[in-house]
Amino acid sequence: MIYIHIPFCKQKCSYCNFHFSTSLNFKDEMLAAMKKEIYLRKDELQNKNLQSLYFGGGTPSILSPDEIKSLIDEVLQYFSFENDIEITLEANPDDLDKNFLKGLAESPVNRLSIGTQSFFEADLRLMNRAHTSNEAEDSIKRSQDFGFENLSIDLIYGSPTSNLEIWKENLNKTIALEVPHISSYALTVEPKTALENWISKGKVISPKEEEQNREFYYLSDFLKDNGFEHYEVSNFAKPGFYSRHNSSYWKYKEYLGIGPSAHSYNGFDRRSWNIANNQQYIKKLNANLLAKEEEILSQKDQFNEMIMIGLRTIWGVDLARLNEKFNNEILEYFQKEIKLKLEEGILIIEENHLKIPEKNWFMADGIAADLFVV
Repeated sequence: MIYIHIPFCKQKCSYCNFHFSTSLNFKDEMLAAMKKEIYLRKDELQNKNLQSLYFGGGTPSILSPDEIKSLIDEVLQYFSFENDIEITLEANPDDLDKNFLKGLAESPVNRLSIGTQSFFEADLRLMNRAHTSNEAEDSIKRSQDFGFENLSIDLIYGSPTSNLEIWKENLNKTIALEVPHISSYALTVEPKTALENWISKGKVISPKEEEQNREFYYLSDFLKDNGFEHYEVSNFAKPGFYSRHNSSYWKYKEYLGIGPSAHSYNGFDRRSWNIANNQQYIKKLNANLLAKEEEILSQKDQFNEMIMIGLRTIWGVDLARLNEKFNNEILEYFQKEIKLKLEEGILIIEENHLKIPEKNWFMADGIAADLFVV
């Protein structure tokens, strides 16, 4: 699978610490550099028959449909697509007007991930989103009108501008709109963001973990009652609508990341990442040089990553694979560390897979971290 990072946004969300630029001055140069990178790295994936292609960002919908199609065409120069390939485009509601959707419907893109975040103005203002609550709803309906049935929306809970009643209304609206996939995250205060600055100056109150916990479990119960499957801590889908791309990450499959700050993984022991600097990225690719660094993952690194990722999903950690992959020292440490958690019910084993019971999923990252080899 291939991930393409589009490093441009109209404006900066208050909570965001991803790599992007609000200047489009070098957009054409960037697209040319990304096409060059696709060519230079065309032999890195063992499987050239792609099951998924994902445009993330940044804001991929800041591109025109023709620019998106040109990147897909470049990929097709060196890779083939499965007949049922999933091609996802992350999009902001304010970009999804009729002209854009008409052009996109004529492209191979068949899945949209819409950055809705909330249907309430107070939430959107705090997050410094570019769209309004009306645009949030209208963009979903318009996308469906243009034939995009495989839709995902992002929702953020635990905002200081929200509460459980508002959160319930957000979820009721989502169900009414018949969206088949939801990615939902607690509002997190990341370093060096506007949100962190506002909180430090007392302009905004800090999100409360207790409230976020309450809203998370309401989210899970409510969506399951409405036919969704909770298949990863932050992801819910109707049957048949799991994100194929993200599921591949969670199952440790190889992937190629194109664009500034994009990461790649060979499915075994090698990870690389592109520099998070647009100008340096373009300069390197113009000189036919890759703008990446890489590392060989140690046994400890591989173990910790397998634990962290696996315990966030309904599939859990495959104990047979764990026993095949790691040395006795790590396995003995692992058996010792899980013993008490199994006795307490914090962890369970089902069909030789180690899992966290869903009632403890809000604490999944902390539970996984307790098992890390240091």
